[in-house]
Amino acid sequence: MRAAFVSALHHLMDEDERVVLLTADLGFHVLEPLIDSHPQRVINLGVAEQNMAGVATGLAHSGRIPFIYSIATFASLRGYEFIRNGAIVHGLPVRVVGIGGGFEYGAAGISHYALEDLGLMRIQPGMTVVAPADGAQAAAALRATWELPGPVYYRVGKNDGAVLPELEARFRVGHVEVLRRGGDALLLATGAIATEAWRACSQLEAVGVSCSLAVVACLAPTPRDEIASLLDSVPLAVTVETHYVDGGLGSLTAEVIAEEGVHCRLVRAGVDSVPDRYSGSQAYMERRFRLDAASLVKRVLDAR
Repeated sequence: MRAAFVSALHHLMDEDERVVLLTADLGFHVLEPLIDSHPQRVINLGVAEQNMAGVATGLAHSGRIPFIYSIATFASLRGYEFIRNGAIVHGLPVRVVGIGGGFEYGAAGISHYALEDLGLMRIQPGMTVVAPADGAQAAAALRATWELPGPVYYRVGKNDGAVLPELEARFRVGHVEVLRRGGDALLLATGAIATEAWRACSQLEAVGVSCSLAVVACLAPTPRDEIASLLDSVPLAVTVETHYVDGGLGSLTAEVIAEEGVHCRLVRAGVDSVPDRYSGSQAYMERRFRLDAASLVKRVLDAR
């Protein structure tokens, strides 16, 4: 996903000299093509995300479209006050690119696990929040949002090989992409973990459970009406995210159920405790928090 996003960004830099990339000493073996072709518009500010957010605010105020690029937990947390008081308050086109959401940095541990980034960003008024499911959708999302007048947060996965079948690069701001329709249960997924939701949906179909699957790659602006319509068509919905259960897609869906009066049971599959005692591969951590396909199948069957 990261490579596809950077490739799309490269094309934008070729087309529009307003686009500038700021990195917090990250992106080696990924950003070199951009540095080679546009050395004056790729700036490494070092491990200084707050300063990077401040510089981006100034650049945006002067007519540039700055992208700030770092590991997702650092991009979202370290510069949060600067993003709030700069890009958010003044409605400036700063693009925050968080690489490797959830457990994608594996054995690096809790300091590198972005588990609250989507919640932090979606509560800020005027912030567009994007968490693509695969590389093709990441590129499409960038093309659809790069010229928006306000700030954007992108959670971009590290895995460049994952492809979500049936998604076919579809992305629309403020909309849900429906991959399958069924009447027994609904899986709503955001980000790279959507591939596990797809596998779970296939396994449920094999045991006679008719399952809908939808990718919520745009959390803000919230696709409220579409989510409500999908929830209204099934007795059970499971949200799937590598994020704390509070604040992200699960909370967003619960808000829709409460505010729209939808009669649907909700199970929030996410991270339900601080994973400070454990670290391991991404696959290990996702199994531990019951976010792999087999665990999602069990959640659906137990809840029916």
